[in-house]
Amino acid sequence: MRRQGWRNDSSVTEFILLGFSRNPRTNWILFFLFLLIYLFTVLGNGLIVTLIRVDARLYTPMYFFLSILSVLDLSYATTTVPQMLVHLISKKKTISYIGCVVQMYIFLTLGITETWIFAAMAYDRYVAIWYPLHYGVKMGQALCVALAVSSALCGLTCALVYTVFAMNLPYCGPNEINHFFCEIPAVLKLACADTTLNDQVDFILGFILLLIPLSLILTSYVRIFMAILKIRSPQGRIKAFSTCASHITVVTMFCVPCMVMYMRPGSEASPEDDKKLALFYNVISALLNPIIYSLRNKDVKRAFLKLVGISEDGQKAME
Repeated sequence: MRRQGWRNDSSVTEFILLGFSRNPRTNWILFFLFLLIYLFTVLGNGLIVTLIRVDARLYTPMYFFLSILSVLDLSYATTTVPQMLVHLISKKKTISYIGCVVQMYIFLTLGITETWIFAAMAYDRYVAIWYPLHYGVKMGQALCVALAVSSALCGLTCALVYTVFAMNLPYCGPNEINHFFCEIPAVLKLACADTTLNDQVDFILGFILLLIPLSLILTSYVRIFMAILKIRSPQGRIKAFSTCASHITVVTMFCVPCMVMYMRPGSEASPEDDKKLALFYNVISALLNPIIYSLRNKDVKRAFLKLVGISEDGQKAME
């Protein structure tokens, strides 16, 4: 049965996701490994969001953006990992054409939104360090909400462009995607048409959605480091560097693999390398982000100890 594509007729009604291995034993090992990673991802990011909501001392712009980042990471992993887990232990590894489109769109929306949230977080740190006395005024609630909403709108709009350009191509077979989810570079390899235009669109959008936020982040941190060097107190410098180091680590883990994936020509892509890159920015970064922020952040630790019933006197004794 033939189905209508976005623009062209296509014989593909579903795709087969090949995943990581055809060996059942290997797949069971991977199942338990990724299940454990996903459960810790849900626990870690869920805990960060909960702590920020229940502790009034965390009602600041920095933690507002951190809570959004945790929600994005949790949603990001949930878009792909549960389906991957099912495919690892089942014989049927298919996803419908519509399901593939929806997964692709949601995944891209969350990823693009996250890059701009990173830029907003860098700006927040810049204002906090350069204008500490006016921080509450300059980073007011209205501005924080505006930055979050504009990031989401950018994600929704640009993801639609990505998805339409990809799925507007004819897919007439084969239908085996050498990946564990419907990511654009892997899907484009199945198109029955020239994908040069798509490669160009991917590069241009990649430039806009990755290099521009990274440039803003870099500019913010150059200014931040200039301000840190002027701090006379060694403890003050260490505290400022510690706060910034967490953010820089998270941005690097997420953005660098994304740049490699979406800004290189499709002809240079290796399916196995693509799967490793996708695992890193889709699964591993979502797991590590709450760990990186909580291990380096005394406020988050105090909020957690308070949540589990340890008083402030007890916290001081522990310190």
